[in-house]
Amino acid sequence: MDTTDEPVRGEGQAIGLWLDDETIAWPGGEGSTYRLYYAARGGMKRTGANVAGADGSVELAVKGGGLTEGQKRRDPYITASYTPDGRDYTALRPSGKIDVAEILKGQASVMEVGPDGAPIAFSSLQTARVLDFLYAAAARRRRHGVSFDGGVPTLSLWAPTAKSVALRLYANGDVAAYEEHPMERQSDGSWTIEGDASWADRSYVYDVEVYIPPTSVTKEDASQQGLADTVAHNLVTDPNSVGLTTDSKRSVVLDLDDPRYQPESWRANAAPAISNQAERSILEMHVRDFSATDATVPERLRGTYSAFSVKGSHGMAYLRELARAGMNTIHLLPTYDFGSVPESRAAQATVDVPDSGATSQDQQAAVGKVADIDAYNWGYDPFHYTTPEGSYAVKQYGGERTAEYRDMVGNLHAAGYQVVQDVVYNHTYAHGQDEKSVFEKIVPGYYHRLGYEGQTLTTPCCGEFATEHAMAEELMVNSLLTWAKAYKVDGFRFDLMEFNSVGTMKRIRAELDSLTLEKDGVDGSQMYLYGEGWSFGTTADGSRFAPSVQGTLGGTGIGTFNDRLRDAVHGSQSDGKNDTQGFGNGLFTDPNGVAGGDADMLRSYTDVIRVGLAGNIGSIEIHAADGTLKKGSEVYFNGQVAGYGTQPTETVNYVDAHDNETLFDLNMWKMPGGSRMSDRVRMNTLSLATATLGQSPVFWHAGTDLLRSKSMDRNSYNSGDWFNAVDWSGKESNFGVGLPPARDNSVRWKAMSSYMSDPANKPGRADIAAAHSQALDLLKLRASTPLFTLGDAASIREKVSFPNSGPSATPGLLVMNIDDTKGKDRDGMLDGVLAVFNASPKPITEKIEGMEGKAYELSEVQAKGSDDVVKATAWDRATGTVTIPARTVAVLTLQATKADV
Repeated sequence: MDTTDEPVRGEGQAIGLWLDDETIAWPGGEGSTYRLYYAARGGMKRTGANVAGADGSVELAVKGGGLTEGQKRRDPYITASYTPDGRDYTALRPSGKIDVAEILKGQASVMEVGPDGAPIAFSSLQTARVLDFLYAAAARRRRHGVSFDGGVPTLSLWAPTAKSVALRLYANGDVAAYEEHPMERQSDGSWTIEGDASWADRSYVYDVEVYIPPTSVTKEDASQQGLADTVAHNLVTDPNSVGLTTDSKRSVVLDLDDPRYQPESWRANAAPAISNQAERSILEMHVRDFSATDATVPERLRGTYSAFSVKGSHGMAYLRELARAGMNTIHLLPTYDFGSVPESRAAQATVDVPDSGATSQDQQAAVGKVADIDAYNWGYDPFHYTTPEGSYAVKQYGGERTAEYRDMVGNLHAAGYQVVQDVVYNHTYAHGQDEKSVFEKIVPGYYHRLGYEGQTLTTPCCGEFATEHAMAEELMVNSLLTWAKAYKVDGFRFDLMEFNSVGTMKRIRAELDSLTLEKDGVDGSQMYLYGEGWSFGTTADGSRFAPSVQGTLGGTGIGTFNDRLRDAVHGSQSDGKNDTQGFGNGLFTDPNGVAGGDADMLRSYTDVIRVGLAGNIGSIEIHAADGTLKKGSEVYFNGQVAGYGTQPTETVNYVDAHDNETLFDLNMWKMPGGSRMSDRVRMNTLSLATATLGQSPVFWHAGTDLLRSKSMDRNSYNSGDWFNAVDWSGKESNFGVGLPPARDNSVRWKAMSSYMSDPANKPGRADIAAAHSQALDLLKLRASTPLFTLGDAASIREKVSFPNSGPSATPGLLVMNIDDTKGKDRDGMLDGVLAVFNASPKPITEKIEGMEGKAYELSEVQAKGSDDVVKATAWDRATGTVTIPARTVAVLTLQATKADV
């Protein structure tokens, strides 16, 4: 037998998966033999085929029949379709009786020995599935975190592999002295303790004594290396925290039902009702952007939840104006506790940013000096999922930030908005034994998705949160239910939703649907869910589960962002070459001299927008650019199906968001150099119209109607207030405030400079006012008739059509007809509406198919609106001919006949 200690496969890794009490899945070879070794406190060492330091071992036999079909369905990752060698993992079973639960509290490793007696592999195991098998069914029935009954708190932590857990309870958030209370282990792997009423509002951490496998130590962090393969006492906050101290140093024993933390604004102001989800008009807002630079907000409240309580501020005046026009939902970028910003104002670095000119690098250099330690970040960095972020609170301790968050929600409800929370259950800010890691310090190897070698996977950016594991999914679901019931948020937007399975999203939908006003204080069935359904990263190939990507959520009512319409409107995201244009910035009709594209390409792009306007449903039929009659599911854009939805609420139409450049900055790249500002304003409005007048929920990036600029920054997540500033008064657009941060933009600085050096490209107050007024009219048009928000595919197929399309369609012209004489009457005052888009730089006069004799007239919204250009739209009733000015969208209405009324 080999007695050398030459390295073998798997050492320091976790290449096998322990699935249940009778199955270990192992990437083994033919003719090998296997043995499981275990040691309660770790420290096993291999020399050749011998293992020292083990407390025991057991032979593993190859199971006849291999993995079961159920195991393969649950973990396709270990089947021949996905494994690196194209073979199913070998199924092994212990040949003798072992105490699986006890073994899992320490080190467990498998030795594979070849037919010649030489070791082939020696590796620890991935244990998430066996932990689910042993504990999840019972543990899911327990409420974890802090719960109160009659003023008495009970604390519960799921830590099935821990050897002991103690509660360190502090008098308040700052003192060093603490009481230590041992917690009692329960049969479901939870540790619990009942306190007394005096514990309320005190801070705490858990002391978790747990074995730390090598794969739970981040190799890049030298400070963690000594923790590997040892039993350690981890001091850690509660992963189910609902209250925290400043900078999340400790959790707080917080009773969310305590009336001290329920402000009157939150108790008294109900959310406005939105019974038809297609009627959603969503404004995406970042809490700090909203007020950080608004001088009408008291300085101590700027950048906080409390800024939404300042009724006389420019920001609240802007929100109320949009609400009156028809905007009805505020989408807040992450407001859970995140790890990338110091929460204490005293600790937040500041810097004087020099106003050195439009093309200077000085501004970005100043911002860059403090970017990682200032008050700004978008917040896609989850630390604790169920506690409000402290940097947005005036007071951070425990229930104080809860009260401020609730006050914000109440004030937004009063202003006419439902509140959607942006949630990030696909990754955490840190993992392993990092200072800001929580989950791995409690159940190492469980909460994060692992690769074939046991390494933590990071394709979203950071450690992937493995919601396919039962207790990770449970934490996610309970977190969402807490936000819904205890904070009265009205919906959720899921960041990188594809890292959660279709099954998980369906469960979330069902759990929210079960919430009722009588029982829970909210009607969960009316909450809207939507998210990013892109297909990339470790889950995209289906090896883990069926990912929640575009087209997989049919029938759920859960929406995904419609990038097909977005890119058909403005071309792909800019790379500094201006090499793509779209319908909304001059493709073919006003070429910029760099981008390609002909009339047929524009017609094809316009087909994609037609499908998007029809709710992006696969069942809509259009006369396509190639001359055929096509369903939405047969129209393709960049190799992907355009119409992937079954109902209009399964897609969200938009043309810009916090990611990438703002719409104004994109069109600065894409429209021809030297374009007049008045033309840029009109194309901004026309682009927004393609989303706003469609049958799906519409989504605006806050300030897009004000020609918002980030000085052409393509990724402003950490670019500070300087580049993210918004002026709600409409005086400034923030264009040309310096070259944006080098981090994501330096390769394009030269190209940017040619645009920013031209003062004609900086919008003035009159330009911003014109864009804003035109955009308000779009919202008013959408809200003026239910015909723009029919709400179901059958009605859309019945009523919506696109005349004057096909291979001979006039480039730049799009006509949408909504005929209310067909099927059930939806608007008693109208027989229909005709939306006419002219994206070209010239007026168009054209006879519209089938419209002879119909008495259309310009909508009253636009006839009385601020835009004089659209008022020149003319309709000839006898011939059914429209004349529409250049770069204009006009909505014409057909009044109902007396017989109809």
